[in-house]
Amino acid sequence: MRLSVLFVCLGNICRSPLAEAAFRAEAERLGLDVEIDSAGTGDWHIGHPPDRRAAAVALRNGLDISGLRARQVSAEDFRRFDHIVALDVQNLADLAAMRPADGKAELSLLLDHVPGREGEAVADPYYGEDAHFDIAWTEVTAGAQGLARRLAER
Repeated sequence: MRLSVLFVCLGNICRSPLAEAAFRAEAERLGLDVEIDSAGTGDWHIGHPPDRRAAAVALRNGLDISGLRARQVSAEDFRRFDHIVALDVQNLADLAAMRPADGKAELSLLLDHVPGREGEAVADPYYGEDAHFDIAWTEVTAGAQGLARRLAER
């Protein structure tokens, strides 16, 4: 059975594309058959590529996210995806509020999948320096690995 996972942050140009890339790499490493995407709850960056600093940290870690384009979460996503994974508490709350009655997606925070980090947000690097993107990369990678392990065990 093919699984599907959507990663969600605010604008879909920093954290969620990084989480998508990290999870895609881990799912491939584990041989998981999974559809993977990312989106934002906001509409400011629709159609834009990832932030240059996010693209740079991904590339430093061997992944090219330059072809990704930001999009906004839709009601259909709750029916299409098995798991919708938010990068912070506010986006998780926004997702819960917009979830349609027939939505099947299981909602969680990315760091809920890292023992000892449950309930924590991935730090938003947007207003920070390059080092903040390195921190975000470390956090999304840990979350992606934890989520992939959980799904592989099912």
